[in-house]
Order: sequence, then C-alpha cells, then structure tokens
Amino acid sequence: MAGTVAEVSFFVALIVVIVIHEAAHFGMAKWFGIKVEEFFVGFGPRLWSFRRGETEYGVKAIPAGGYVKIAGMDPYEETSAEALPRTFGAKPIWQRALVIFAGPATHFVLAFIVFAIWLAAVGQPVSRGPLVAGVTPTLGNQASPAAVAGLRAGDRIVGIDDISDPTDVQLVRYTRNHVGEPVTLRILRDGSEFTVTVTPVLSKVDGEKVGRIGVLLGFARETAGLAGSVSGAAHLVATGVVDSVKGIARLFGPDGVGRIAKLLFTDAEREQTDVVSVVGIGRVAAQTASGGRFWDMLWIFGLVNVFIGLLNLLPLPPFDGGHLAVLAIEKVRGRRVDMRKMVPISVAVAAVFILLFVAVVYLDITKPVQLYP
Repeated sequence: MAGTVAEVSFFVALIVVIVIHEAAHFGMAKWFGIKVEEFFVGFGPRLWSFRRGETEYGVKAIPAGGYVKIAGMDPYEETSAEALPRTFGAKPIWQRALVIFAGPATHFVLAFIVFAIWLAAVGQPVSRGPLVAGVTPTLGNQASPAAVAGLRAGDRIVGIDDISDPTDVQLVRYTRNHVGEPVTLRILRDGSEFTVTVTPVLSKVDGEKVGRIGVLLGFARETAGLAGSVSGAAHLVATGVVDSVKGIARLFGPDGVGRIAKLLFTDAEREQTDVVSVVGIGRVAAQTASGGRFWDMLWIFGLVNVFIGLLNLLPLPPFDGGHLAVLAIEKVRGRRVDMRKMVPISVAVAAVFILLFVAVVYLDITKPVQLYP
C-alpha cells in the first residue's frame, strides 16, 4: 500500500513541478510586460478554461504537465504592428534571458527546499548497518524467523554471513536469495554484539512472494538545525548537479546508447546503474516506500528536480538552454537569429530525445530495475 501511495504521489508531484516551471516563465514574462496568451495545465483537448484579461487559463485532457504561450515566440506567427512592442522578441536580451531561465531555475530552488526539509525533518542515515524498526510476529501463519530468533526493535544488523556492515539493499537482496537456507546475522544490541541464525521464508510483498525474515528496517538518522539543513541542502544540490552532468554525458555517449541498444535487442538484464525514465523512478520510489523509507522520497524527488533542471539547460533547441544559447549568439553577433532556421534542429533534437525516452520507458516496463532484486 505504501508503495502505491508513493508511486502515485511521485507522479502527481512531478506534474505539479512542471506546472511550477511553466508558471515561472509566465510570471517573469508578465513582470516584463510581455503578452502571455495562454496558460494551460495538461495537453490535448480543452476541458475547461476561462479568460482573465489577455490570458486564457484552463485545463486540458492529458495531465502531463502544462505550457504557456508567450506572444512572439512562434516564429511562424504573424504579429500586428500595434502588438509588436509586447512580444517576446521586442524585449531586451537580458529580459528575454530571465524569462527563459526562470523555468529551469525553479527545479534547483525546489530541490534545495525539498533537501532542506528532508535534512531537518527526516534526517540523513548516519550508519550503514540496518536498524530493526520492528519485528513482524508471524509470516504465513507461523512465527516469523526474526521473532523466533528473538530480534527486537532497536537491534542493529552489523553483519549477515560474510557481509559486514550491510546496507538495507544488501540485506534484503541476501534474504530474498536464500529462502529456506539458514543465514547468520550479527546483531548489535546495547553495545554488545551477538549472532543469531534465521531461515528466510516466502511471504507476499505487494502481491509477490519473496524471501523475508520478518523485520521492518529503519535507520539511525541525524536531523539538522536551520543552518545545517540550509548548508546541507546546498551541498546536495551541488553534488546532484555534478552527478547529473556525469549521468547526461554517459547517457548520450557511445556507452550509454550502446547499453540501451543491448538491453533492447538482447537478453541482457537491467542493472541498478542503468538509466531509467520517470516510470522507472516512480517504481524506485515505490520500492523505497515499501522498504519502510517513505519520506526518503523527498531525497529522490530533490535529485529528480536537479536532473530535470540541468536537462532543461542543455544548449540545444527546443530546450530552454537552447533558447539561452540563441540569445547568447544574438548578443555576440549584434543581430537577431531567424528562429525559423532553428526549427529543423529543434525537430531533430526532439526526435532523438523522444526515441530515447520511449526506449527507456519500454525497458522500464519489460525489464524494470529492481532496488531489491
């Protein structure tokens, strides 16, 4: 149930984020006196709308984000002489740049806010050893292996067979791969370490039978005060930017494209390091919540925002970064760029990204990445 709630919450939040992105373009354009003709949530057929002043607001049938229509940004649209002063192209380059940059900037601001809330209210894990947050009394109408072994809330699992200081992912993977086989856990309780033997049994999790020992996992966490959460959030945004740059470079490099092709046309299995789409990220969020870490979705959501913000700043049309690159060229050349000549480039870039997106979504459906394989 927690996984389903997490997955639905993730996609709803993603739509809201896209709307906020568009609202930033809208607000900045209005601030500089540029005419905004439409602001819609969703795409496709119009479901409901109203007009206030010169702008039509409304909702469309496909809830996949939103868009704003700013006067003068369509290179094929004719503009009357009296309307020209309030079009996008009539404004100074610095104003046009701020209108464009406002959208991507919202993602970094949202990431910072979400990271700060996570650090202050939830806290970062301070130890790699999984903490037993609770023990399930029974599994399959029998006493759970953890209950039989005498495990209790507050115990820390510092080893499982030959693995020292396992992560929660390692612990879950190991128990799922050793159903019916005795495994030895090293437990730290009140400063003393001892061992117990448990035998994982099959039990249903989200409708699927997997190996379990009957513990709910948690972490010792350390929350931060105001100063700590602010500095920590800034650090997480910065590291997220660095990781996103590396990820984008890997995705569009020979290795990334080759990996996607291999997964599509061979029996190769997905790995946790493989690129995922929003579908895959939603599933990771669901698995995280099902593993007892619901509020760590905030951390995932922050990282996603950093990635989206950086992706939007790629200096390629039709991304916002492409529009910024055109403005930079105009500044250097001292004259306008004919945006009609940019349309074929925009179409080509969009086609490549759509192709990759569809391919990765297909893989997320047919070969989903498993956080707990």
